[in-house]
Amino acid sequence: MKASMADRKSAGEPGYDDLRADVVRGVAYLHGRVNATAGRAFDAASFVYALVEVLAEKNLLTVAEVDERKKAVAGRLLEKFARHDHGVSLQESGIDKYDSQKAVAIDCGGRVRLCTAACCKMVFPLSQQDIEEGVIKWDLGAPYVIAKDADGYCRHFDRDRSGCSEHARRPVPCRVYDCRNDKRIWSDFTAMIINPKLHAPDWPHNLAKEEPAMDTTV
Repeated sequence: MKASMADRKSAGEPGYDDLRADVVRGVAYLHGRVNATAGRAFDAASFVYALVEVLAEKNLLTVAEVDERKKAVAGRLLEKFARHDHGVSLQESGIDKYDSQKAVAIDCGGRVRLCTAACCKMVFPLSQQDIEEGVIKWDLGAPYVIAKDADGYCRHFDRDRSGCSEHARRPVPCRVYDCRNDKRIWSDFTAMIINPKLHAPDWPHNLAKEEPAMDTTV
C-alpha cells in the first residue's frame, strides 16, 4: 500500500508543501527565462534593424548582402548554441557512474568531523543517466543542478550519519571527486588540517576549481 504524504514526510521525504514549492520555483524559472529571452531578442532585433538601415542609407552595404551573410552566420550560431546552452546545465562526462574503476576512495568516516562533509555542499550538474534514473533530485529552479536544502547541503545528505542516503546511486562527481589536493578543504590532508576558511559564507561551492573562460567566438 502506498504511503500517505504525511507518512512520507515523517520518514524524512519531502511533503506536499515542499514538492509544491519546488514546482512553483520551476515554473517561475521557466517564465523568467521566457520573459528575459523575449526581451533580449526584441532589443537585439531592434538594434540590428536600425544598424542595417543606417548603413544602407549611407551606401555602405545593401540589404541583399546582409541577407546573404545572415545565412552563413545563422549556421555557425546554431552549432554553437547546440554545444553551449547556458540556460540548462548538464554533465557530459560520458562516464557510466556504476563503473567502479572510476571511484575514488577517501577515509571519509575518520575525517567528516573536521571537514563536515563540505563536498556535499558543492554544486554540479547531473548527467543524463541520473536524470533518466529519476532518483537523484535536481533543482527545478536551475535544471539540472544537484538539489540543495536550505542549509546548503545536498538534498540526499543524511545529517544523522553525515553521509549520502543514496550512496549506491550517487552521481559521477560524488564518485570521482578527490579532496586530498583540494586546498579549499584541506590545508594539509595528511596532517588532517582543514582550511580555516572552510565555513566562511563566501567559500567556493562550485565543484570545478576554476571557472572556464567565456567563449565569445561565433
